[in-house]
Amino acid sequence: MIDERLEKARRRLMQEIASDARDTASWTGRQAFSERVMAAMEAVPRHEFVRPEDQVAAYVNRPQRIGHGQTISQPYIVALMTDLLDLEGAETILEIGTGCGYQAAVLATVAEAGRVYSLETVEVLADGARKRLDRLGFSNVEVLTGDGYGGWPGEAPFDAVIVTAAPERIPETLVEQLKPGGRMVIPIGRPHSRQMLVLLRKDARGRVESEKILPVAFVPLVPRATPN
Repeated sequence: MIDERLEKARRRLMQEIASDARDTASWTGRQAFSERVMAAMEAVPRHEFVRPEDQVAAYVNRPQRIGHGQTISQPYIVALMTDLLDLEGAETILEIGTGCGYQAAVLATVAEAGRVYSLETVEVLADGARKRLDRLGFSNVEVLTGDGYGGWPGEAPFDAVIVTAAPERIPETLVEQLKPGGRMVIPIGRPHSRQMLVLLRKDARGRVESEKILPVAFVPLVPRATPN
């Protein structure tokens, strides 16, 4: 059970996410996030996805380090990226950058009748996320250690693709694995430089349109090292 202190912090976080959505509506075009997304943000126990010593700050609206040079994204950004996918509940989703598994858990809650395929380049993080998601009952998530630039061709095409680390340009392989009618949300830009969250839409003919959403700061998307 979540204790009273964490529950109070979670309620405050939900208010802050709603406030941030209103404040950034001129960028995103969204005054509020969907009820489905907000319910998932409230339901997923974020404190289970951070290091034990960081649980006191789990519901603070900012990113946190999870080790190995990676972070758990700011809750508002998790909510925004999820909302931009316009999920209805039964989609097949590809996530690039599992990290601790928090974003995958939110996606799995929103698309409860669908499935989330999540790729992580750092094996120890992938293993930890896999165990954590299993322990918490997220049975519709599959985690694989692999190169995010290559996607997951064996399960493609996907209704939605979400990338939680920033490449310098959009990987064409991921675009190819997106279904016609699908959406991709991805941060683009160099590390320690200006990055932009981008929404891609693929139409029924396979044509892709992109829309700049919001300036962001993400860790870089790096290929998985190949053993010698």
